[in-house]
Amino acid sequence: MEGWWSTTGGFLLCLSASLLLQGRANTFTINCSGFDQHGVDPTVFQSVFNKKDFRPVINFSIPTRINISFTLSAILEVDAQLQLLTSFLWLKLIWNHPFISWDPEECGDIKKLAITAENLWLPDIFIVESMDVDHTPDGLSAYVSNDGRVVYNKPMRVTSICNLDIFYFPFDQQNCTLTFSSFLYTEESMLLGMDKEVWEIMDDSRDLVRTQGEWELLGINKATPKMSVGTSLFDQIMFYVAIRRRPTLYVINLLVPSSFLVAIDALSFYLPAESENRAPFKMTLLLGYNVFLLNISNLLPATGTSLISVYFALCLSLMVLSLLETIFITYLLHLATIQPPSMPRWLHSLLLHHTSPTTHCPTVPQKEITGLGLISTHLSGLKEPGKLGGKELGPKEAELNGGSGLTRAQLVDLWGQFGHMMDNLLFRIYLLFLAISVTTVLVLWNT
Repeated sequence: MEGWWSTTGGFLLCLSASLLLQGRANTFTINCSGFDQHGVDPTVFQSVFNKKDFRPVINFSIPTRINISFTLSAILEVDAQLQLLTSFLWLKLIWNHPFISWDPEECGDIKKLAITAENLWLPDIFIVESMDVDHTPDGLSAYVSNDGRVVYNKPMRVTSICNLDIFYFPFDQQNCTLTFSSFLYTEESMLLGMDKEVWEIMDDSRDLVRTQGEWELLGINKATPKMSVGTSLFDQIMFYVAIRRRPTLYVINLLVPSSFLVAIDALSFYLPAESENRAPFKMTLLLGYNVFLLNISNLLPATGTSLISVYFALCLSLMVLSLLETIFITYLLHLATIQPPSMPRWLHSLLLHHTSPTTHCPTVPQKEITGLGLISTHLSGLKEPGKLGGKELGPKEAELNGGSGLTRAQLVDLWGQFGHMMDNLLFRIYLLFLAISVTTVLVLWNT
C-alpha cells in the first residue's frame, strides 16, 4: 500500500511539474518571424486563443493584478427624481498575460500588436453602482506587447445611483461614487491597482469635461475598501467624483425675472393708497408671477425641497400679502370717507409714537385730497385726543366720535396715517427680503 501511495504521489508530482514546465514553455512559443513582411499569422496565437476562457496564470495560487484607470469625458444627465447620474467614461484595464511573449528582434522590431478582445481573456470588472446593463460595443481590440502586457480600453455609458442633495439648487454640489470590482474573482484570484495617479485622472477628465454641459468636475478622490460577500472578500477601488452645477443659466432664467417682479411690486407702494389703480396693478403682477412659475416648473427639481423653491414661495406670499394689505387699506380709507370708525386708543398711541412730521414712507401725498378735505399726514403731526388746531373739542363733538375726543376730520386723517404706516412697514419688509436674497445668492455663488 505504501508503495502504491508513493508511486501515485510521484506520478502526480511529475504531472504537475510537466504542466508547469509546459506552461512556462508556452510563454515563449510565439514565432513571429515574417510578420513585418507577410503580416501576422493568427495560427501562432491559436494556443493563447484556446485558453481565453481561463485566467491566464502559470500558478493559480498567484492572483492576477489588474491596473485600472479611467477618463471621465462627459456628465450627460443628473436625475434628481430617480437619484441617478449618467456619465460617459473611457475605462482602461492593464494586466500581464504570461503566455504571450516574443522577441522583437526576430519580428522586425514589432513590439506591440492589436488583437481582437474577444480572442483574449478579459477581467470581469464592473461598476457596483451601475443601474444599467453594460453596453460595450462589439469588435473592440486590445494592445498586446511583446512582454505579455495587455492594454484594453473600452467606452462606457454609465448610469449609476447617486445620493443627490438638491437643497442648494442651482448652486448644488454632488459627490457620487464609482466603485470598480470583480464580479467573479475574489482577492485570492484578482487584485486591483492603479494605472495612473488620481491627480492624473483628474487632470485628463477636467480637460474634457470643462466645456461641456451644465456640470463641472471639481475633484476625484480614491479609496480601497473590501467588499464582503459571505465568507469571500472582493478587492475594490472606489472613486469619489465631486461635481458642481453651473448656475448661470438658472440665475438668468429663474432668479433675475423673479427679483424684477418682486422689486416692481415693492415700487408699487409709491402709488398713493387712495389711488384706484394700485390694487389692479398688484393683481396684474400677481397673475404674471403665477404664469412665470408655471413656465419654469420644468427647470426646477421634481422632488425634494430646494432653497429656490422656498424663495419662490416667499415671493408669492409677499405679493399676496401686499395685495391683501392694499385691498384692506383701500376699503378702510373708503369707509373713513363715509362713516369713519372710531380708533382704539392703543392704535392711536402707536401712531403717536411711531409717526412724526419728518417720517417718510413710499406713499406720501403731496397735495390736499380733493373731496375729503384732507392735507398730507406727513406734513402735519398727530394731534392729541381732544385737541384740534390747538383747541379743546366740545362735549358734542367728542360724543359724535364715540367719546374718543377726535373729530371726523382727525379720524379720517389718522386712518390715512395708519394706511401709510402699513405701507411703510411692508415696503421695508420687501427691501429686507430683497437684500437677504441677493446676499444669499452671492454667497452661494462664490462658495
